[in-house]
Amino acid sequence: MTLVWLIIIPFVGAVFAWISARWSSRWPRWIAVSALAVDLVIALNLWVQYPAALAYAGRGPWIADFSYPWMPQLGIGFHLAMDGLSLLMVLLTVSLGIASVICSWTEIQERLGFFHFNLLAVLTGIIGVFLAVDLILFYFFWELMLVPMYFLIAVWGHENRAHAAIKFFIFTQFGGLLMLLAILGLYFVHGAGTGAYSFDYFELLNTPMTPVTSMWLMLGLFVAFAVKLPAVPFHPWLPDAHTEAPTAGSVILAGLLLKTGAYGFLRFVLPFFPESVEIFAPTAMILAVAGILYGAFLAFAQTDLKRLVAYTSVSHLGFVLLGVFDRNELGLQGAVMQMICHGFSTGALFILVGSLQERIHTRDMNRMGGLWSTAPTMGGIGLFFALASLGLPGLGNFVGEFLVLLGTYEKSVFITALAVVGLVLAAVYSLSMILRAFQGPKAEDWRIPDLSIRETALMGVMTAILIWLGLFPQPVLNTAADALKNLPTYTARAHTTSPEQEVRERDSVALETGIVPVTGFKRPDQRKQR
Repeated sequence: MTLVWLIIIPFVGAVFAWISARWSSRWPRWIAVSALAVDLVIALNLWVQYPAALAYAGRGPWIADFSYPWMPQLGIGFHLAMDGLSLLMVLLTVSLGIASVICSWTEIQERLGFFHFNLLAVLTGIIGVFLAVDLILFYFFWELMLVPMYFLIAVWGHENRAHAAIKFFIFTQFGGLLMLLAILGLYFVHGAGTGAYSFDYFELLNTPMTPVTSMWLMLGLFVAFAVKLPAVPFHPWLPDAHTEAPTAGSVILAGLLLKTGAYGFLRFVLPFFPESVEIFAPTAMILAVAGILYGAFLAFAQTDLKRLVAYTSVSHLGFVLLGVFDRNELGLQGAVMQMICHGFSTGALFILVGSLQERIHTRDMNRMGGLWSTAPTMGGIGLFFALASLGLPGLGNFVGEFLVLLGTYEKSVFITALAVVGLVLAAVYSLSMILRAFQGPKAEDWRIPDLSIRETALMGVMTAILIWLGLFPQPVLNTAADALKNLPTYTARAHTTSPEQEVRERDSVALETGIVPVTGFKRPDQRKQR
């Protein structure tokens, strides 16, 4: 029942926060923080007990499980399960959820009850996504995230909020429909091959299917998750949504909603379609590098401070996609670390941008400059998170990106070199952002208050987390290890066939789908032997 409580508590908190606004404007904030704090305590307790729970469970990497028949005639159940990967994602969700409530403490002054209802509702959906192992239940929570996030942007956003909200909804709904089609296709293929129709994750893992069918179903899920990540060219909704959303909405978008796409790759695409992933991986890695470079170039070109931070997400999450499709231990560990550290570093940058906009009522960097002299604490913390974002050694982002690059080097030196260029560009746009906003000549004579005690405490906690992850990442890596080590095992099934059969299967896929496998992705030591 612990997993059920992780979902019920924020949802009940959402309802009470909405109702309590009738009597006091303070109650919605405190109810939201309290509900998420309870979830955080539960998740931390699970993390502390994780090694013992893993040994006691005896179910591989899965430490907790809850199953209840929902629609057994259709093979649908209310099935939740938690392993190390989903545990880390739940911890990230409730932590950034608390940060979202705290950072909007003074920013949101209208419709407080409805705001905190939507905030907690979207967090409920995200937690459900990370715990659901029935594919229909997963799809339910996936769609549940969209509506409250739409309202957060459309009601409490900035000038062009309606356009951004509609754009966000159209893109993500398109991806969700593709996902539903792929899930239904997998359901019927599994039923035709085994005689048992089920949406359960564990039953669908070894579904027999032809290479062509596998490729089409994989592409459906890939596009759905790539839209949410977002990967180039499925990213156009992201900058507008980030720019127009309130600060809390931007934190949840960057820190959590985008991670559901990466989680989908790890949880479903890699284990369900190992042969198709083997063929498609080089293409995905090229898309990842394109996103790294494209996002970095566009970030540097921005004058809107919030839009600049939004484009950095496109670049940094390219490393996540790259690490996922490396399909080796280093790349997968790097992807998970980058997911977590990006959530804290970029979330903190959005909080700082929101605090700055609340004070000077603009995000235009051409009107800034010299703000460090009037707000030194804000400038110093902004510099710290800019350095974290560019991957400074000793901070968590460096660990994630370095592991991804090591994993990519085993696949392609050329792709690794291009990704390293993205790191150089990250240094350029991150330091340029600090120079234009906080250093240099003053464009206008701003006199702004520095960060409050509440804001400084929040930034201090997020700073400590990134330093801890940079200096001592092993607890996180150990927690994710048991979940990740199974993924290469699934992928290894792609090598059980003979070389001649693999060639025939790849030719068949290329003929039917038009996807031609990219060759030449060899390990560096293999190139030397040749």
